[in-house]
Amino acid sequence: MDEKYLYKIGEVSRIVGVEPHVIRYWEKEFSFLKPSLRGKGGQRLYTQEDVEKISKIKRMLYEEGLKIEGVRKFFQQNGGVEKKVIQIKKELREIRKILEEI
Repeated sequence: MDEKYLYKIGEVSRIVGVEPHVIRYWEKEFSFLKPSLRGKGGQRLYTQEDVEKISKIKRMLYEEGLKIEGVRKFFQQNGGVEKKVIQIKKELREIRKILEEI
């Protein structure tokens, strides 16, 4: 199973289920949500970690009913935990890829 490592904003929009302008707005609201990579023409490129953060933000806002400030506060308090979970997921995907090759 090949996993894609970089996604354009339109792809992230389809994966997560929010419009691109919403993602751009969230980038302004959440300092930790800034794609560090840009493609040709300056187009935003998102990592799998970015996609997971955007999905988490959507869930917190739309399903859990938190407001922007509540989401911001959550990530400020739990940023280290989130990073560890994301790193563990990445390592598990790498292990799965190795096991699939055996």
